[in-house]
Amino acid sequence: MTVGGRALPEGRYGLRGRPTSRRTLWIVTACAIAVGCVVGYAAYTNLGSAEIEAERTGYTDMPGNALRMTFTVTRNHPDRPAVCIVRVRGLDGGETGRKEVLVPPGANTTPVSTVIQSTDEPVTADVFGCSYEVPAYLRSTPPSG
Repeated sequence: MTVGGRALPEGRYGLRGRPTSRRTLWIVTACAIAVGCVVGYAAYTNLGSAEIEAERTGYTDMPGNALRMTFTVTRNHPDRPAVCIVRVRGLDGGETGRKEVLVPPGANTTPVSTVIQSTDEPVTADVFGCSYEVPAYLRSTPPSG
């Protein structure tokens, strides 16, 4: 074998132009499809739309280091109660107050208003997150069963 007019040592670089077997191609293709499916499923479960979404619509100052916050909750199971954690933040961005708010069963999109107490002068408020796992102390009726 020669490259650029020079002879290359025999056996050093393996067989040149060795064809890949069909079996190897099928195995590589199957592995690539399996990895693609796993990545797609993980992206769907982690990045897909949430069962409950909340959006702050506004807030107003209240006397005594408190804010009245209004927000809307959109959920895919409006017949189930939900709980949302709302919080206020101080001037430095740190959390200065937090509250759990019960969202009773109702429409797909439910407006909610609550007053959040703060340990310092509150500057802003936001919804930390929502869940269908309502704590027992927030339920208005005891669980059946």
